Amino acid sequence: MKNICIMVGARPNFVKVAPLLWAIDKAKAEGHDIGCQLVYAGREDDPTLEPSLFDDLQMSRPDVFLGVDCSSLNELTGCVMGRFEAYLAIHPTDVVIVVDDLASTMAAAIVTKKCGIPLAHIVAGTRSFDMKMPKEINRLVIDGLSDYLFTAGAGACSIVTREGAEMSQIYMVGNVLIDTLRKNRDRFVEPVLLFASARDKADSQQLQSALRNRSYLVFTLNRKALIAGKENLTRMLVAMSEASKGLPVIAPLRGAARETVEPLVASCPNLHIVSPLSYLEFGWLTAHARGIITDSGNVAEEATFNAVPCITLNSYTEHIETVKVGSNVLVGEDADKLREAVADMASGRWKKSGLPDRWDGRTAERIIQILAQ
Repeated sequence: MKNICIMVGARPNFVKVAPLLWAIDKAKAEGHDIGCQLVYAGREDDPTLEPSLFDDLQMSRPDVFLGVDCSSLNELTGCVMGRFEAYLAIHPTDVVIVVDDLASTMAAAIVTKKCGIPLAHIVAGTRSFDMKMPKEINRLVIDGLSDYLFTAGAGACSIVTREGAEMSQIYMVGNVLIDTLRKNRDRFVEPVLLFASARDKADSQQLQSALRNRSYLVFTLNRKALIAGKENLTRMLVAMSEASKGLPVIAPLRGAARETVEPLVASCPNLHIVSPLSYLEFGWLTAHARGIITDSGNVAEEATFNAVPCITLNSYTEHIETVKVGSNVLVGEDADKLREAVADMASGRWKKSGLPDRWDGRTAERIIQILAQ
């Protein structure tokens, strides 16, 4: 039997590993002798893992919780290394799969190689080329250690080749996030929005009507550097609000992003903060929007798949195919550029977009076929 361990560092990773579990189940049904354990770095009672998440993704909960809960990235890295090493010591493992670029992902990658176990990295070759970003260091370390580099596109293949990876290690398998989206798009659920302010609650019927008429924009915010620059963020929010031509801007925010934006809503009358949504509800909200303003690469990828206009609040993207082929436009942290792009979006003026290569929903199948050989 080939024993596969899938290591997950945080909530967003589950959206990308769910298709791997589906593909493993399919391989088992076809007669392949494969075993799999799903390991989560965090706690079993992690508040970010809402009960609906695993039902929405049609996957089981993790088999093992390492129980790490640290605010310091260096402390987290050390804790994950110690606990994941203990896990590998008692669980026979033929290959470890890691996803993306978190500190916990890097920790698991280091331990895997120290234990002499083959390492597979999904979404390999993504780069910002900004060494001030902790995640950029994580990416370089993980890719440098990996035996299998599973990339989403030709650009990522070129990056890992230039960095010295052997061609025999590199596999352009496509975008695993799109596997999840394709499987679940017919299951999306129109959300019943829960608003933060009394003003929004009074207008909730009108706002719910805007959802059904696709006459709204979606705003998401997560990047710490953007949240920390409160003065510039205020300018950007005002520009977004003024340029949106009265369209409601629906913002499902949580944590620091919500705390920062809530006091600024008074200067942005059409910005409406709502409670965080489930995966299927958020999928519906973004798929039916007039446009999306975000700092998330994953949200931009989903927008490209859905052919929904998307503005990314960054000067670069690790997923350049969403700009070259898809519906994404970069405006950096420039309020004037944002104003211009939102005006185009609200008016229905946007570039034509298409689907990047291998966004066909079979990425996970390709990965498991390669590892099962």
